Amino acid sequence: MTDSIKVPLSVLDLASVIDVGTPADAFRNTLDLARHAERLGYNRYWLAEHHNMAGIASSATSVVIGYVAGGTKRIRVGSGGIMLPNHSPLVIAEQFGTLESMYPGAHRSWPWPRTRLRPDDGSRASPRSGFERAGVPGAACRAARLLPSAGRCL
Repeated sequence: MTDSIKVPLSVLDLASVIDVGTPADAFRNTLDLARHAERLGYNRYWLAEHHNMAGIASSATSVVIGYVAGGTKRIRVGSGGIMLPNHSPLVIAEQFGTLESMYPGAHRSWPWPRTRLRPDDGSRASPRSGFERAGVPGAACRAARLLPSAGRCL
């Protein structure tokens, strides 16, 4: 008998707009793919943030993450990172605090710049998050309710 190792699988999606499609089609395809990945037992669904590219519809990453999270049940939805130079860090903190309130619990994984909200390996995340490095103090993170249970921004 052979021992098998379960390898957690993820999907990285750009929400690609096909030649004869529209961004709306791309979002429907993204949700269909996320649901299919969830049925197949995938653990995570990552959305990539790209700007000024006609063939990619995921430039408003937090909006697309909310759409996918609302249409799935178990798969962890997130982004590999948010490009803070392109956004106001406080607005990003508020957006993902809102997503956490809408879709609470460990079944979701939100993108925190250069750190993880819930490290998969059980280790502690860095005490200085990407938000704090970008000039958003811990009080603003708490105000945005990024981590209500801990009462601080990791």
